[in-house]
This record gives sequence, C-alpha cells and structure tokens, in this order.
Amino acid sequence: MTSFVLPHEVHGDGAHKVFAVHGWFADRSAYATVLPDLDRAAFTYALVDLRGYGAARDAPGAFGTAEAAADLLALADRLGWDRFSVVGHSMGGAVAQRLLALAPGRLRRIVGVSPVPASGMALPADQWELFAGAAHQPANRRVILDVTTGGRAPAAWLDRMVARSLAHSDATAFRAWLDSWAREDFHAEVKGATVPALAVTGALDPALTTALLRETWLRWYPGGALVELPSAGHYAMDEAPLDLIRTVEDFLRAEGTAA
Repeated sequence: MTSFVLPHEVHGDGAHKVFAVHGWFADRSAYATVLPDLDRAAFTYALVDLRGYGAARDAPGAFGTAEAAADLLALADRLGWDRFSVVGHSMGGAVAQRLLALAPGRLRRIVGVSPVPASGMALPADQWELFAGAAHQPANRRVILDVTTGGRAPAAWLDRMVARSLAHSDATAFRAWLDSWAREDFHAEVKGATVPALAVTGALDPALTTALLRETWLRWYPGGALVELPSAGHYAMDEAPLDLIRTVEDFLRAEGTAA
C-alpha cells in the first residue's frame, strides 16, 4: 500500500511547530484570512488538506477523524516534528482531539476553534437531513453557513463560502466526514488528558456554543480553557481574525518556544 502524505504548506520558522486543520466546509484556504498576521518568528505553521479536500480532493480513504489523526502523525514524522501543537476548526477540532488520543506525548497544546466535541454532535432529524443533504445541495450549505454565523453575514460572503466549499471538497468525502465527526464518540479516550487545551467559541454560533463546550471540553480536560469571541459565529477566521490570532497565539506562547 502506497504511503499517503497530507498535502500541506509551511509558514514561518519558529521553534514551536503547529498544525492548522480545517473544518467540514473548507480546505486549508480556511486559514487564508489569518495567515498574513501570524507570528512566524515564534511559530512554524503547517496548513494541511485532509483527505477529500483541496489538493487531497481525490485521495481515497475512510474520511474520518481517526484516519486524519494518523495522517497528521505521519506528516509530523516526515517533517521531523517530535513535539507540536494542533489548531483545528470545527471538524478539525475533533481531529485534534483524535490526535490527542493517538499520541498525547507528542502534543504540546491543542486549540479547538468552535470544536466539535469528542462525543460527536447529536443532530435532530431535520438538522441531520439538512446537513446530510449539503453534500449535493449548495442551498443547504448556504443555510448552514447563514445560521451558524447568526444570520448577519453578507450575502456575497455566503455565496463565496459556498462556492469555495463546492470547489475544494469531494461530495462523497464530504458526506462521509459527516458520519465521522457527528456520530463517533471517543471522549472516553481523551477524558482526563492533561495536555493544555483551549476551546474558542463564537457568541453568535448557535451550534458549538460556550455552554456546550463547558459541559464537554472543560469537563474532560483538566488543563482546559475556554474563550468566547463576542463578534464571531462559527467562522472566527473570517468574522474576527485578529481577535482569533491574539487568543490562539497567546495560549500557544504561554508554554514558551522551547522545542
């Protein structure tokens, strides 16, 4: 079996190595809005495309968080990263927690930006139909984007995000990823993990709320922390990029820059 290498791009040359993992709706371009203002002297960021997205759009796979965690660990070995941190948005936050379960000794810190809990997301039947249908129906993706940003995002942004999502994801993989991040419960594998873990929520997000993360993230992780961004919904990278950078990098920097 041919080894698979996650497509990635590396920015910065800092001693603190950090993976940035995208969510369900986007590839690594999800981080384009924050990329220019990252601290590249303190950190080295590797932005990845998960299987089914971006440059890995046509890659075969199971399209799940466990596989993605194994892919990231293999990439860390390839890059020569012994220890590193992980930032994951939404579904990528679940991937970060899978990596915590897989290799806790390799992780310095994890950050979830509106992270899906390790217990998955129990969606009511009507919401499940909306999300499952989003694989092939652009209108469903637009509704999800609109609702999770508090119904206040400009129409042009919603249209652009839908177009990006369609162009940078494979529909079959997109649908399979939903089963993984929404229905898999692996929280027993990470509960009690002592790796410092920050969850960043958006006050306008009705799904991955501060209340939900208090009942999951903060209960599971003794070193857990929670920050709510008042002007953001589910897509803090677009809605509050500078606030997000400051919040995330302050947390990562707290450990120092020793490798």
